[in-house]
Amino acid sequence: MTSLVDGDITVRAGVRDIARARERFGDGIEYAEFDFQRPETWGAAFDGIDALFLIRPPTIGRVKRHITPAIDAAARMGVEHVVFLSVLGAERNPILPHRRIEAHLRDADVNYTFLRASFFMQNLAEVHREAIAERDEIFVPAGNGKTSFVDARDIGAAAAVALTGPGHENRAYDITGPAAFDYATVAEIFSDVLDRPIGYANPSIPAFVRRLRAEGQPLAFVLVMVGIYTIARLGFAGRVSRDVEALIGREPIPLERFVADYADAFESAQAE
Repeated sequence: MTSLVDGDITVRAGVRDIARARERFGDGIEYAEFDFQRPETWGAAFDGIDALFLIRPPTIGRVKRHITPAIDAAARMGVEHVVFLSVLGAERNPILPHRRIEAHLRDADVNYTFLRASFFMQNLAEVHREAIAERDEIFVPAGNGKTSFVDARDIGAAAAVALTGPGHENRAYDITGPAAFDYATVAEIFSDVLDRPIGYANPSIPAFVRRLRAEGQPLAFVLVMVGIYTIARLGFAGRVSRDVEALIGREPIPLERFVADYADAFESAQAE
């Protein structure tokens, strides 16, 4: 799998807590203090950087106050190419902040690459892990709509290619998994791989918001999730693209393999 830390490329990660990041990711990369809400951290983080992988934190809701000024600062510091992790269908969805970021990058003094990713499989192991592990249910308001889930490991591999290879400037790629499923089918896949019954709750949007807020999720993040699931509910999240295969030279990771690889995360604490 393509990795930025392989070879002669120097990688710098912009993080809010350097000690915590180093403890998690090790000493194989550089670290710089960076916070979208603290412009005084931007200059040193961008200094000497040629290409930037940009991820919008879900808790940052004010794009024009925090994200687009950071992009402009990166351009002033000499960053030539920004690879932005966007969302599948962002070019057609004015609700998502990713569309506004894409528009700004097109006008900024940088080359850009948009990786328009479908729903991360890893969200099932993080945001929705407790519901699956402790209640044996997938609790999302997606109706009967299909989603072309993508493994974040494939997104990382695609980003590494876009950042380091030629010919990706000022292009957009749709980053999806190899197939699209509705959540009832996802629950069946979980049931088969984990060897226990997992159900699909299909809650209303208000019930979903109440549950995630009660679990401590920030409102800005919950609203983004509502937007994503609404796209799925309306039938706009199921498109499958071959862009991942074209970028990284292999088939994307299927959902069945993801569930098997992350099976430990879905085990109930009571079963341990």
